[in-house]
Amino acid sequence: MKSFAVFTLGCKVNSYESEAVKLLMLGRGYSYDEINPDIVIVNTCSVTSVSAKKSRQIIRRFVSNNPQVTIALMGCYSQLDGDLLKHLPNVQIVVGTLNRHLIPDLLTTFLETGIPQYEVGASPKSWTYEELEVTTYTDRTRAFVKIQDGCDNYCSYCIIPFARGRLRSRRKEDIFSEVKTLLDHGYHEIVLTGIHTAGYGVDLDHYKFDNLIADLLNTFPHLYRLRISSIEASEITDRFLEMLATDSRLARHLHIPLQSGSSHILKRMNRHYSGDEFARIIQKIYEKVPDIAITTDIIVGFPGETEVEFMETYHLALNLAFAKIHVFPYSPRPGTASYQFEDEVSSDIKKDRVHRLLTLSNELEEKYAWRFEGAMLEIIIEQYNEHLHVFEGHSSNYLKGHIDTDKLTRGQIVAIKYRADGSSSKVEKYIR
Repeated sequence: MKSFAVFTLGCKVNSYESEAVKLLMLGRGYSYDEINPDIVIVNTCSVTSVSAKKSRQIIRRFVSNNPQVTIALMGCYSQLDGDLLKHLPNVQIVVGTLNRHLIPDLLTTFLETGIPQYEVGASPKSWTYEELEVTTYTDRTRAFVKIQDGCDNYCSYCIIPFARGRLRSRRKEDIFSEVKTLLDHGYHEIVLTGIHTAGYGVDLDHYKFDNLIADLLNTFPHLYRLRISSIEASEITDRFLEMLATDSRLARHLHIPLQSGSSHILKRMNRHYSGDEFARIIQKIYEKVPDIAITTDIIVGFPGETEVEFMETYHLALNLAFAKIHVFPYSPRPGTASYQFEDEVSSDIKKDRVHRLLTLSNELEEKYAWRFEGAMLEIIIEQYNEHLHVFEGHSSNYLKGHIDTDKLTRGQIVAIKYRADGSSSKVEKYIR
């Protein structure tokens, strides 16, 4: 049987879907070989022009290393530009953000007939949720569970709704079945993920994201940690905040995209909140859960963004004391509303603003970490760092701990006294 490898670009949803396809391929008898595979499945990304370029570069790199390799493509970029990508060297299979479950069958057909297979769904607006399942992760101690696909927000800069289609929620029964299987396999941390994760339930009757969280916590009392990959500020309900404040199994870390602190820019982005409204929600979270880590995404250099508007973003980020800021220079994507906007910001100004925000992020990240100097934190062991000769893992509020011992295993849970300077700690207590 032929060997294969999976290469993933982009988001956590892509990682989940890659893992699902990997398990499907293994179930068909293919062997996994990252060194010299016969088949390479590339899960593409198109969120920015840079990620699309990386997808093309990866394809060419694999072909250069092995001119006989068979390339199969999936993901957002192949959904949007499959007609272009199918003409790249050695690309024999193309699916988009649907029909991933068909990849083993399409490969069989190609290998038997020599005929390239192209199965890109034409109308994502009419799609239903494609059920894929992950029962184990080969290289991780936290397990991702995809709960929905698609997005209905259509932010003016974002191409993803065009690649992923309308919001579709996964069946509750399938989510619970997957969580149970992962817990039975020994995973202590479950991360709920999706394209618009907390939009779960928008298309369902009387069952929303809050209901799902409450039911997961109630159904699986032995679940050690439940983490949310991302949530919009408008989706922070009083019920969700109450669960966050009272149930320690819900991770004390929320990733809440801001994108801009300027209300004028936010309106042009079609983000449906002002800077002041966002700030009030964040302050409400801090009041309820003072030790929480809140991280965010910010786009700089959106068309027409002035220095004054950028500084509104800078000062809001400073005042809200984010634990980390992911900073992205604006990338125009054909087909989005903002692609037609004028007043493009120069690349030099974008680079300068990225640098200034990243500098701020480093300062805020360090300041947040020092708040917990000497605090007792529970860490799930993720890996052994060969360079530092320590075990590493993350706390509920996503602080990385270093443990100086040779007696731990991946997935084990220990309590340590946290060291904000990155130095190693000793185990104070073995939890699980």
